Amino acid sequence: MRTYLTDLRHALRSLRRNPAFAIGAILVLALGIGANTAIFSLVNAAMLRPLPFNQPDQLVQVWHVPPAKSFPGMDKFSVSPANYLDWKAQSTSFDSMSIYNFRSLSFGGADHPEVVEASAVGPDFFTVLRAKPLLGRTFTPDDDNPSARVILLSYNLWRDRFASDPGIVGRDITVNSERYTVIGVMPDKFRMPDFAWAWVPIGWTDADRAIRGNHNYLVIARLKPQITIDQAKSELSAISTRLEQQYPEDDKGWGATLVPLREQFIGDVRTALLVLLGAVAFVLLIACANVANLVLAKTLARGKEMAIRSALGAGRAVLLRHILVETLLLSLLGGTLGFLLARVVIALSTNLLADRLPAFMNATLDAQVLIYTLLLSVAAGVLAGLFPSLRFSRVDLNEILKQGSRGSSDTGGKTRNLLVVCEVALSLVLLIGAGLMIRTLWQLRNVQPGFDSGNVLTMTVAVPRNHFPTPSMEANFFQEVLQRVKALPGVQEAGLIDSLPLDGSGSHQPFSIEGRPLLPMADQPEVDVRVISTGYLRTMRTPVIRGRDFAESDAAGRPGVVMISESLAQRFWPNEDPLGKHLTLTFFSGVREIVGIVQDVKLDRLDDKHPVDAIYMAVNQLAANVKGPWNSYDLSLAVRTKSDPRNATTAVTDAIHQVGPDIPVTNVLRMDDILAQSISPQRFNMMLLAVFAGLALLLAAVGIYGVLSYSVRRRVREIGIRMALGASQSDILRLVVSDGMKPIFIGVTVGLVAAFALSRLVASLLFGVPPTDPLTFTAVALLLVIVGIAANTLPAYRATRVEPTQTLREE
Repeated sequence: MRTYLTDLRHALRSLRRNPAFAIGAILVLALGIGANTAIFSLVNAAMLRPLPFNQPDQLVQVWHVPPAKSFPGMDKFSVSPANYLDWKAQSTSFDSMSIYNFRSLSFGGADHPEVVEASAVGPDFFTVLRAKPLLGRTFTPDDDNPSARVILLSYNLWRDRFASDPGIVGRDITVNSERYTVIGVMPDKFRMPDFAWAWVPIGWTDADRAIRGNHNYLVIARLKPQITIDQAKSELSAISTRLEQQYPEDDKGWGATLVPLREQFIGDVRTALLVLLGAVAFVLLIACANVANLVLAKTLARGKEMAIRSALGAGRAVLLRHILVETLLLSLLGGTLGFLLARVVIALSTNLLADRLPAFMNATLDAQVLIYTLLLSVAAGVLAGLFPSLRFSRVDLNEILKQGSRGSSDTGGKTRNLLVVCEVALSLVLLIGAGLMIRTLWQLRNVQPGFDSGNVLTMTVAVPRNHFPTPSMEANFFQEVLQRVKALPGVQEAGLIDSLPLDGSGSHQPFSIEGRPLLPMADQPEVDVRVISTGYLRTMRTPVIRGRDFAESDAAGRPGVVMISESLAQRFWPNEDPLGKHLTLTFFSGVREIVGIVQDVKLDRLDDKHPVDAIYMAVNQLAANVKGPWNSYDLSLAVRTKSDPRNATTAVTDAIHQVGPDIPVTNVLRMDDILAQSISPQRFNMMLLAVFAGLALLLAAVGIYGVLSYSVRRRVREIGIRMALGASQSDILRLVVSDGMKPIFIGVTVGLVAAFALSRLVASLLFGVPPTDPLTFTAVALLLVIVGIAANTLPAYRATRVEPTQTLREE
């Protein structure tokens, strides 16, 4: 131990004698270790830390597998009530199973209505999760009836709206203009589903329980101990096969599958996090190569000192240990600083990822991350010291003593060049990844969404489920709202839709075409269905290609009408005119005439590679779903203004409250904001990859400059002799630059090969650009060559300033 303490004191003295070297090495390592620590903390929170539930590995999400013919490319679908009840009754693989869906609740009265996102859940929902309330109780089977008016609050809602009132349990509050009794409060860390601020009983009627064809619910389950996911899948598949035989009209082609709950939560974020973890690993390797070059130069510069110590009895192992102790000390100091820098990166990354991560995922610098940082620092120290140690072990110390005070040749040049090759290759791979993401974002920005988002204000008119007893009453309410909004100064047009484009929601429904064979519902094609008002298409500047828009005369009691998207027209009427043809929406009664063909719109995702087939219904012809009772539902208002739409927010919301004072207005956003949010995953990937790639490029440039500067200093004698023998400044410039560019060209070649091999790992994150895009590969390679030339220029210029007479006099 005393030996190592002595080595540590020696290392500290050495660093104090070379403060510039120490500060530079520590900062370089801090950047690499800090970036790795930050991204690992996100990976740890998302993929390694246990979910905040009891025995979370037993929890699964249960999905329908829809018929491939009706839902091409979809492998998961929401669940119908009757099929869920049959799964639950007939399966033996599950300890428990429950169902839930989204429910929008209106808190307060007419003065201050407030929308709260909630979840309607089955009575055993909290049993599946084995979650206990902080106050009161959870739901029981007695609460599961349509007349139950009880509610369970989240911790945040209890804290923010009710001031953490300890006597809240048993108190009546106003929800959806009715009195609800608070029965409990859930703990702070409970987040399931992650959108829910409150929970109410699902309260099915007998008619609800019998519904098979309408899929609007999500299901979670807990596996029994010793039961694997594959076993449970097999059992659910067998049950689904039996249901298909019993109920072919509704269940033909519908299967079932399971997804571990963690995988369900993380989704496509997993790939992005792993790519980023690989990116920061490359940054750390570049940092280690930089520090290794610094340490190698410093070690070789101390060659005479080492030779004298060796002559006095110090073994080569002792000298190598000194090098490793010094690099370990540097890396531990860099790791400490990097741990602090990681806080900033975590905060920025969490903000950027907020809409893609589950609410319970809290990326913190906990003990696990601290241990990771410590191990990473040790590994970086060993790696940074390994090359200098191995290179120094091959140095002839006797030869160094014989050289006396004369300058030496460029000892260690091959090792330094190898490190430069590694830096350039790693930087090129990162830069290509960032370049591909930049190209992806550019492609997405140039996608034509099928509407003009400029100067459009949107908001959700959050109508409670029980507010309007009939569809016509809701239609009349919205008709009056539109009239008032259109009359406002500065408003050019206004319209309504049930789900705005790119907002992540929307209905998929089956339909049939009049005059063609009537298929069972399971075999009917499913398309996106949107309910819109007259004026909505004009507001969004989505053209009607042929036919007409909805008119005020398309009202309840009049012949049913629909419009269809251009792609749907081409798919089902490729050689005939669909105008005047009739179709039936399976979930709504009555035949409807096609009166218009609408330009295709990106309804679900901006990066959809295929057009979305869509049917548009008229708001004024709202009707109850034939599969269940009527419930009022939200509609989104879109308003086109002459200037900045945000200036119209107050006037528009006031106009809505003049018609419905107790109806909340929420999600007030510009359509430009919704468009920007739809590409936020790609923007996040691009920003972080660009930052790390830029950091890698900077480190590589500094490394190249440092290596060449050191090489020139070591070759002063050689350069002076060349110039004394007649070499011109241009000859020296060409010599230094050509020698310096050789490892850069090798690194670029190696990097291109590595990037080509690794490009498939980011293929799922790209849009509109191939993973081996020639333009990106060429541009990045040229960029690195230019940076290499720039990094070579100053040392090469200094080489031309060598005074040959002074060099010969020293000889």
